[in-house]
Amino acid sequence: MALIVQKYGGTSVGSVERIQAVAGRVYKTVQAGNSLVVVVSAMGKTTDGLVKLANEISPNPNRREMDMLLSTGEQVTIALLSMALQELGQPAISMTGAQVGIVTEAEHSRARILHIETTRLIRHINAGKVVVVAGFQGTSNAGEMEITTLGRGGSDTSAVAIAAALGASFCEIYTDVPGILTTDPRLVAEAQLMDDITCDEMLELASLGAKVLHPRAVEIARNYGVPLVVRSSWTDAPGTWVTSAQPQGRSLINLEIARPVDAVEFDTNQAKVALLRVPDKPGVAARLFGEISRQKVDVDLIIQSIHEGNSNDIAFTVTTPILKRAEAVAAAIAPALRNPSNPKSDEAEVMLEHNIAKVSIAGAGMIGRPGVAAKMFATLAEAGVNIQMISTSEVKVSCVVNAAECDRAVTALRTAFEIEAGGQGAGSKGELLTPNSCTDAINRVSPHSSPVRGVALDLNQARLAIRQLPDRPGMAAKLFGLLAQHNISVDMIIQSQRCRVIDGVPRRDIAFTVSRIDGESAKEMLTQVAAELGWGEVVLDSAIAKVSIVGAGMVGQPGVAAKMFEALAQHQINIQMIATSEIKISCVVAQEEGVKALQAIHAAFGLAGSEKVVVPA
Repeated sequence: MALIVQKYGGTSVGSVERIQAVAGRVYKTVQAGNSLVVVVSAMGKTTDGLVKLANEISPNPNRREMDMLLSTGEQVTIALLSMALQELGQPAISMTGAQVGIVTEAEHSRARILHIETTRLIRHINAGKVVVVAGFQGTSNAGEMEITTLGRGGSDTSAVAIAAALGASFCEIYTDVPGILTTDPRLVAEAQLMDDITCDEMLELASLGAKVLHPRAVEIARNYGVPLVVRSSWTDAPGTWVTSAQPQGRSLINLEIARPVDAVEFDTNQAKVALLRVPDKPGVAARLFGEISRQKVDVDLIIQSIHEGNSNDIAFTVTTPILKRAEAVAAAIAPALRNPSNPKSDEAEVMLEHNIAKVSIAGAGMIGRPGVAAKMFATLAEAGVNIQMISTSEVKVSCVVNAAECDRAVTALRTAFEIEAGGQGAGSKGELLTPNSCTDAINRVSPHSSPVRGVALDLNQARLAIRQLPDRPGMAAKLFGLLAQHNISVDMIIQSQRCRVIDGVPRRDIAFTVSRIDGESAKEMLTQVAAELGWGEVVLDSAIAKVSIVGAGMVGQPGVAAKMFEALAQHQINIQMIATSEIKISCVVAQEEGVKALQAIHAAFGLAGSEKVVVPA
């Protein structure tokens, strides 16, 4: 007999008829010999309606009172579903987050789960009841018994956390699509269903705006090895399994705020090639990386900074043994990128840098915690290590530094994040370490399958650029530390490769993306301190879109980036920024070209299926 946790979203319980259909599915699962906990969201658009009511009362409602208000939505659903189960003859009991024992931080509207007191829950399960739990909510542990909510998508988080606390056989997430698709079926009707996906791939897709699963839920599944499956509420199709590696014994205390970094990784076998002042127009990246692919040059990080005038810089890292081949490719293509009327100009200048190292922190606990990257940058600054390149993903932040400073950087980071040398995250110089994660699935990808699993579009980002930031240790720490203090999470971070000396001080531009709702406040805050810290102008652009490809199979396949860039070039879509990690490539394009970019890339990688996916209203 299995212990299963099921979660049903607002669409799945949006009417009495749909609640009765859910009750029928739950009853059938119990009759098959299983024990069940069911987590539900508020019915349909209930939460939106409650938010609207609050905004009619107050333009800036108190966060505590908002939690009191919004937590009522789920309470309606749990009572109705329990009644529906009882009508079928199935013993059931409805419980709020507080009654279940979900204890959270005392942080209204965005609380994280500390632990779950499972005694009462287990007692009802052992009595043969289906326990119907209000998702999205808990209660603080500060003695005041304050009702807290987990933020949007919190019911996913509740369900997977309960599954982890109970040691459930698996957790089922029921939604309005048949599983996890290669992209948003509202934008590409032929989006294809995946049978399975690794948790690292899902973390990237979830955080990029794929709304099927909340990133915090995937993070918990990854950290605690909870088998997770996403299925349709309307069919009996098998859905998509999110696969997790076997975890290494995490405590269920401080469930969501445990150590955010699992490992410190480093690679000293790296070199950098940069093309400075390449034309800012469609097709440039496609030509460069197309030739790199044809020459079988495997690239690690790719960075394209924001434009300066009519040009920008593209840099990439390679392993040291193939540097000469990479240099030859860059040198051969550079003349073709220059203005034909002035071939001797300083456009497309090739710059090489030997003796660099990549230092990374890795762990699923970094999601939505702006202080983690800031802490990394501050740690490197305190150790006197200057950062030359930055690459970010949901599970890793990587910095390129001088190779001579690598040991010092690794030691400082291990100390700061409490990673023991000789234990998890330890290794000899030059070794690339794999944290407790799903990245071992990279080695299991079928050679016949597409290296790209999914394509995602994020239309909710804004880009901030700071011109002429002093190029010295501590600048990134100050910048991102300030953002962290204001609880502003950063996504892509890109430093320009061009360095200008102004008044005797070397300076670079730096650009990064944030949630669009944080854009104006971030610009205002950074502008206020710019003069004091010696920064130049702070520029905000809210009319951007970020399109990304994700896939564990991209590792060691140099043609993937070229194919993505070529798809954009064929549609005359200009790439404004590029950032990569091991399993993700992201490009910033103009907002009005975002949907076209996604559709072009999805088609280029042949991800469409033969059937159209219809999303119920």
